Amino acid sequence: MSSSRSDLIDFSALERELQGAIELERRYQRENDAKLRAVSQGVTYDQFRNLVLSSNLKPLEKKDKEGAQRKQPWNPVATSSKDRMDSS
Repeated sequence: MSSSRSDLIDFSALERELQGAIELERRYQRENDAKLRAVSQGVTYDQFRNLVLSSNLKPLEKKDKEGAQRKQPWNPVATSSKDRMDSS
């Protein structure tokens, strides 16, 4: 039996597909858990939607709040006060 190129398995593509499927399953589980918590709390639709959309967020730790250097500004879209003074 001769092996043709179409018989070869692309393991890197298979690994990427598996990782994508795993991430989709994690997202589904996370959002489903958020939905169940929201329903048990008896929230409005807007609150329900916001809870599900924010299900990927994690709470801050104490070290994150006190004196830690931020690698990213809280609001990168807003200009700094110096920039606003210069434009006046």
